[in-house]
Amino acid sequence: MLSKRVIACLDVRNGQVVKGVNFEGLRSAGDPAELARRYNAEGIDELVILDITATLEARRALAETISRVARELFIPLAVGGGIRTEADAAAAIEAGADKVSLNTAAIADPDLITRIADRYGSQAVVIAIDAKRAVPGVDRFSVYARSGKADAGRDAVEWAREAESRGAGEILLTSIDRDGTKAGFDCVLTAAVSSAVSIPVIASGGAGGLDHFVDVFTTGRADAALAASIFHYAETSVRGLKTHLRANGIPVRL
Repeated sequence: MLSKRVIACLDVRNGQVVKGVNFEGLRSAGDPAELARRYNAEGIDELVILDITATLEARRALAETISRVARELFIPLAVGGGIRTEADAAAAIEAGADKVSLNTAAIADPDLITRIADRYGSQAVVIAIDAKRAVPGVDRFSVYARSGKADAGRDAVEWAREAESRGAGEILLTSIDRDGTKAGFDCVLTAAVSSAVSIPVIASGGAGGLDHFVDVFTTGRADAALAASIFHYAETSVRGLKTHLRANGIPVRL
């Protein structure tokens, strides 16, 4: 069985890491390069940088931030936010990213997935799907674009299938309903998407305790799980989490 991955996410605004709840109420969480150095030393499997205002401000992700973080790492680095064209993807990879994460631009131009995959390989293309329940209490999930502010008119499971067919190598699946709440991952959403595609699915949104990761790797069928707050504010350690996962029969790299 393949090892499950634990991924830390750095939401960056104006060169600083921030975190909020349901994509709102952002507060500072530190310097991205310093946090990257810490996570690399602690044994995180991968790191994701999301420039959360790049799309809204119609600009590229900040190359300087990417470069500063990449210099601290010996693990894969994915970058998202403001990746609208092949040139934007090239700029991020040249700055030090191993993968680029596409969201709003891929929804507007799905063929962008194929063009970047043809150039760099599917392993370099992550499709970020921000989703929430279309109707409270009903297990149907709508895709949102522009940092969770615009209903894209797409079903999350159907969009994940299409993204895979166009060449995506991974899905980064964020539950807007659970984001920052520490109430646990949305395992229903994660399992629905994981069951629909053959590429890895990274679960995001809601991590608040060790057993939440156990749940998303078992009930949610995730290949990887991403968190921010619990790592940034030292609520748990990467080593402690992985030890707990292994004790629960989940294969991880220590």
